[in-house]
Amino acid sequence: MALDPVDLLTRLIACPSVTPEEAGALDLLETELTAIGFAVTRLRFEGDGSYPVDNLFATRGEGGRRLLFAGHTDVVPPGDTAHWTSDPFTPRIADGKLYGRGAADMKSGIAAFVAACAAIPPEAGTIQLAITNDEEADAINGTEKLVRWMADNGHHFDFAIVGEPSSAETLGDSIKIGRRGSFSGKVTVTGTQGHVAYPHKANNPLPVLAAVATALSSERLDTGTDHFPASNLELTTMDVGNPVSNVIPMSGTLRFNIRYNDRWTPESLADWVRARIGSVEANGTDIAFEVSGAPSRAFLSPLGTDIETLSATIAAITGKAPEYSTGGGTSDARFIAQYGPVVECGLVGPSMHKADEHIALSDLTGLTEIYADFMRRYFAGVAA
Repeated sequence: MALDPVDLLTRLIACPSVTPEEAGALDLLETELTAIGFAVTRLRFEGDGSYPVDNLFATRGEGGRRLLFAGHTDVVPPGDTAHWTSDPFTPRIADGKLYGRGAADMKSGIAAFVAACAAIPPEAGTIQLAITNDEEADAINGTEKLVRWMADNGHHFDFAIVGEPSSAETLGDSIKIGRRGSFSGKVTVTGTQGHVAYPHKANNPLPVLAAVATALSSERLDTGTDHFPASNLELTTMDVGNPVSNVIPMSGTLRFNIRYNDRWTPESLADWVRARIGSVEANGTDIAFEVSGAPSRAFLSPLGTDIETLSATIAAITGKAPEYSTGGGTSDARFIAQYGPVVECGLVGPSMHKADEHIALSDLTGLTEIYADFMRRYFAGVAA
């Protein structure tokens, strides 16, 4: 049964699935996947301080190699619609491009791999799909819990592809074989409030806070690894909340974020931060450090036959092998990497999250072809 990725993408865009509202996107996918022989399970996760989220797991085939495609149907809000040429949830095709919120990030990836699956015989091998509606916001009740549920229920995989936009300038010029981790923290320095004319009766926390900021930002974490750039700490804010000039404040805080490579874990970074803070003379103040939110772990998928097969597939279709990248922010691939090798392979993404988000129709059909040809090689055990 043939499935047109352009038609599927237009229908997905028409579902205003701003996190966490699936707005019919998962219903649409369930119908299409059932029609091409997938068994579909709908899963709703909630709790852990976040909103409830609808997720979808689908599987087809038995035995053979197991391939997982993953992605998200949720999108960021469109913002001020006055900046859009037309309604962001009314798909518009013009000049060979398809416009709409989620066109690039990442309903196109989902449309492409679902359409590609329709072209693969069910007996080829086992295909699994893990689709969440919670990637763009908290990411608590989405992919992390979905892949944990898969593992608990025996749905293992040999290789996974996340359909996030991974190409830099042209389709297939880059695939992501890993991602840096993200670690955020807050440091609070507390002294004694007082009048600036009587500093001996107060204890100003700001010089200590400034020293902490210098200690954290003046020492390099590392020089990089074979596949990652150097880890980097950025101070993002320093706050006192003092609107006047004649009061020594009681406390001040600073926040920072570290984008880090595979030399580090959240635990080792926390130890590094504590050591840097410990190098600062407290001068009678209290210095408190806490990790903000849940850190994202760095990961690097092992290079091997499956990545070589994907690279050879892309080269055969586009005429050029992709670069292996670990750049950018974080993605749900970080959760999948805990259970097996994963790469990100998708469209060009410069318009994602912007007004008039769009993709080239030729890229969508090209990505569908890449996915389908890769599956033929993957299930046949062909590396080139």
